[in-house]
Amino acid sequence: MVEKTLVAVGTTAIRVLIVDDQALVGTALRLLLSANDDVVVEDVASGAEEGVRKARLHKPDVVLLDVALPGHSGLDAVREIREAAPKAAILVLSVHDDQSIVRQAFASGVSGYLLKEAINSELVTAIREVAAGRRYLHPPLGARLAQAEHRAAARAAADPLSDREREVARLLALGHTNQEIAKMLYISVRTAETHRAHIMQKLKLSTRSALVRYAIQQGLLADAMPAA
Repeated sequence: MVEKTLVAVGTTAIRVLIVDDQALVGTALRLLLSANDDVVVEDVASGAEEGVRKARLHKPDVVLLDVALPGHSGLDAVREIREAAPKAAILVLSVHDDQSIVRQAFASGVSGYLLKEAINSELVTAIREVAAGRRYLHPPLGARLAQAEHRAAARAAADPLSDREREVARLLALGHTNQEIAKMLYISVRTAETHRAHIMQKLKLSTRSALVRYAIQQGLLADAMPAA
């Protein structure tokens, strides 16, 4: 395909590869993008394997990738697409707003995540952003992720201990020695001592009595407290 150029600004158009198993979606995306002088659709692929092959052939600037592809997940194909076209930015198009999927997508190396419901209003902006080397996330989804991360950080700040450390703290508050804790949890005495040091450091405590107060406040001793 002949590369489209921007006469107005003298720059090369953003070359896009669409990977989506729904023919109607591919056609709609092509039509939507054709209205923009700075974007050109190089090709459309209907599956992950074809997407990898066409990414290797065209070396696009941006790959629009659906995550729900038959036989081979779009996210599973990210690594192969990046190897086939190392300079391409991958923009996920999905109907899924599950936060774990979004995190998995970015962890796999994509540059952007856009819900299909927002394609008409945000697609071109998202393509321009990722093509420029920036990350893009559908704003409402980004806000929900930020809120979830804030809540997780608040929980961590309120109780920074791991599950194992909470168990060790409970046993310490109950008066058990490092040797007794090691035997009860099937760990070495050195490991028990290390847990104890980390617990006191994380909680900024210096005495066992302070640890007992913490354990009571956190409900760690609920099972050991006599009924009223």
